[in-house]
Amino acid sequence: MSNPTRPLPDHLLRLFEAGLRRRRQGPVGRYAPSPTGPLHRGNLSTALLSWLVTRLQGGEWLLRIDDLDRPRNRPGVAEAILADLDWLGLGWDRAPLLQSQRRGLYASTLSWLRRSGALYPCRCSRRLLADISAPHGAFAVYPGTCTGLVTAWGPIGGRLPSWRLRLASGRLRWQDRLAPAGDLDGPSQVGDVVLRRADGLVAYHLATAVDELSLGISDVVRGHDLWPATAAQVAVMAVLGAAPPAYWHGPLLLDGSGQRLAKRSGAEGLQALREQGLDGPAVVGLLAAELDLLPRGSRISAAELLAELQSQPLAPSEALTIEAPLRRLVAAQLAAPLGPPQI
Repeated sequence: MSNPTRPLPDHLLRLFEAGLRRRRQGPVGRYAPSPTGPLHRGNLSTALLSWLVTRLQGGEWLLRIDDLDRPRNRPGVAEAILADLDWLGLGWDRAPLLQSQRRGLYASTLSWLRRSGALYPCRCSRRLLADISAPHGAFAVYPGTCTGLVTAWGPIGGRLPSWRLRLASGRLRWQDRLAPAGDLDGPSQVGDVVLRRADGLVAYHLATAVDELSLGISDVVRGHDLWPATAAQVAVMAVLGAAPPAYWHGPLLLDGSGQRLAKRSGAEGLQALREQGLDGPAVVGLLAAELDLLPRGSRISAAELLAELQSQPLAPSEALTIEAPLRRLVAAQLAAPLGPPQI
């Protein structure tokens, strides 16, 4: 990782230290949907899994709405997400957080990273990067075109640069309870990731890393398609002087053609399930069966499912009753990679 030349400002240092103290006090999980469209069945499955992982450990479950990408947000979707989770019985423990209300925190972190020399401006277009990266595989690694250039941070020709995190040599590592543990070479397998986009918006990796640390998140549960994105967030956390949380990159729900469900393709959501006559226990039973936690056709509330899992004896090698079936599902899906994450 890059080695910042300035210490963290006191207000950021206090915030991150408080978050890490909270992590040490006990499990804290989170679910972080984006308000870009209704939750589809895969999103609901991840929410249930995140809730179960946290509750089985006796932890606190937080809800964060990742609404920084204003052009993609849709009116009323954040409220609909809260209503869907509540309808399924997946209650959260603090008032929902909006990333759009935390922009000052992200801006302070970016400012410190820039002043400390951890960032550099990049004026490469997406088309240029796509042309460069195409022959090298599915996961594009930035080739370092602007790394050593002396370029302005301000606009040129009416266009601002993006800001990239300068990665030094070294490996990026993280724990994973379901997918393979992370162990990637920073420069060759991850590259200098964008932390502020050319349109001025804070990038996903920076906001996510800052939130995991400042909120004391101990366990991040999400689909295994986001496994490649983890390295960039681990890199940001390392520059901020903190270890990452534990990750649970769980199985994805697939459509009839074997592709993962996605909002942009109009994937089946809760409204469609309701129109089929399914109530809350039927939907929870469906999701639990797709996660191989219950037999097909089960009807059960989220609270009853939690109690059922809590009552099952633990195998000597398992920390939680849900780990073994989920590992099997993830292992099967990893045999057929689904392409780069959509972030």
